[in-house]
Amino acid sequence: MMIVKLSTVKMQRSWQVLVLVLVSLLSLPSSSFSTADLPLSADGKVLELDESNFDLAISSFDYILVDFYAPWCGHCKRLSPELDAAAPQLAKLKEPVVLAKVNADKFTGLAKKYDVDAYPTIKIFMHGIPVDYYGPRKAELIVRYLKKFVAPDVSILESDSSINEFVEAAGPYFPIYLGFGLDESVISKFAINYKKKAWFSVAKGFSEDIIVSYDFDKVPALVSIHPSYNNERSIFYGPFEEQFLEEFIKQSMLPLVLPINYDTLKLLKDDERKIALTIVEDEDDDQTKNLITLLKAAASANRELVFAYVGSKQWGEFTDSFGDKKTTLPKMVIWDGKDDYLMVTGSESIIGNDYASEISKFIEGYREGRTEERRVAGPAIIGFISSLMGIRSVYIIVIIVAGIMLYRTKDDDNEYRRVDTPARDQADQSSSSNSHVERTEYRAGDKED
Repeated sequence: MMIVKLSTVKMQRSWQVLVLVLVSLLSLPSSSFSTADLPLSADGKVLELDESNFDLAISSFDYILVDFYAPWCGHCKRLSPELDAAAPQLAKLKEPVVLAKVNADKFTGLAKKYDVDAYPTIKIFMHGIPVDYYGPRKAELIVRYLKKFVAPDVSILESDSSINEFVEAAGPYFPIYLGFGLDESVISKFAINYKKKAWFSVAKGFSEDIIVSYDFDKVPALVSIHPSYNNERSIFYGPFEEQFLEEFIKQSMLPLVLPINYDTLKLLKDDERKIALTIVEDEDDDQTKNLITLLKAAASANRELVFAYVGSKQWGEFTDSFGDKKTTLPKMVIWDGKDDYLMVTGSESIIGNDYASEISKFIEGYREGRTEERRVAGPAIIGFISSLMGIRSVYIIVIIVAGIMLYRTKDDDNEYRRVDTPARDQADQSSSSNSHVERTEYRAGDKED
């Protein structure tokens, strides 16, 4: 009987130890078994990331697109199935592009780290470096757009058909640079530096038909094409030294005349040139179209400026921020892309039948320094700021300002109480015969302060 009892005691103790071990394991922090310890794979599904596995995902894949979303956001809800459809196609590429998403409304630390102030915010992480995504949001177009990032830095084209196929496959979202009679080594450095912004290629074999089609008359030549702006072209014949070549590439990243809207304003952030901004009544009327043609000619001769236009009808909250609403349109200003702009004296409006002369007069006045500096201002600037920064940022700014005003009001009230209360206490402690005198003396002193 004694032996049986000892065995029973040992079994009970064993179970107790096992229970204690299990309880200890269960009590460990959840991060001890976080998804950060699990391998990630490009299996054609959209990865759900959080603060525990985000860094692992970014370091695991050379190319990963991350959608920072909020569950209540309508645009986010529409984007989600498009990403689901695009993910398996991108996973099959020779160099796959992984799609992922983060609930930025929940994981605010990640949202703050990557400056997410509107939903959805989409970023492409290339070898861990984030780049803002401004591309399409339909599955098929997302796939075409993202193929750009895993393409060769410089594509080598051997025939007319390969040139046409390359341009067709490139799509409309990036400018295209075609080198004719050039060695790839001449542009390879810039192809790497500007890979996120443009396609680069070198044609080794081409016919007379291609020369006519792309409108160059000698080699070597570098042709830039803007598919989304009626295949607008610029041609560079050299010199092909690094300084001059890069200057051409940078200046031709934008079309000759850029329409101002939400997306193009983002493109201007990366350009250091000042903007010759033309404000018109309506972007779509025939008068404006004729004016744009003349602006393109001026832009070709004045590459140190970005020429742009915007319609008051299309974006009144933006145009109202530039001076008096009573000024006759069209008018031109020189804008720094931020808070300041210049009016050219004598060219406040470019009215009349000879727009070409008015544009020339405006540029001449700017070069000669006949300008008046002004500040982008007015009630409409709130709408402009909200479109640039995201409405969430505007709310944050308003809350901060309101908090400061409330704090100052409270502080002023406390200051009054700190002065008045000791006097009241002192008066209460005095005799009734001296009370009136002390209060009178205190309040007189208080008025002096």
